[in-house]
Amino acid sequence: MSDLTLMLAGLLGLAMIVAALVAISGRSLPIAILASGLVSLFASVLFLILAAPDVAMTEAAIGSGLTTFLFFFVLGRVRRGSLEVDDHD
Repeated sequence: MSDLTLMLAGLLGLAMIVAALVAISGRSLPIAILASGLVSLFASVLFLILAAPDVAMTEAAIGSGLTTFLFFFVLGRVRRGSLEVDDHD
């Protein structure tokens, strides 16, 4: 591995750790959701640098995109109180 690749991988790893700490220690749910999406996005770029483009695309689409959207969608539904339990017994 070249020195530039190693340095970029180290910087991305450090950025992932910082974003994970923000996600864990954040007091606001939207900030925590965005920070967790940022961890997935950094992981996607790291996979791309490490020559795994198929894994990078999957991580970007599912980990960063769909999961973040789903968390915000559920957060909006919970805050509106429109999640209902089916009692059809």
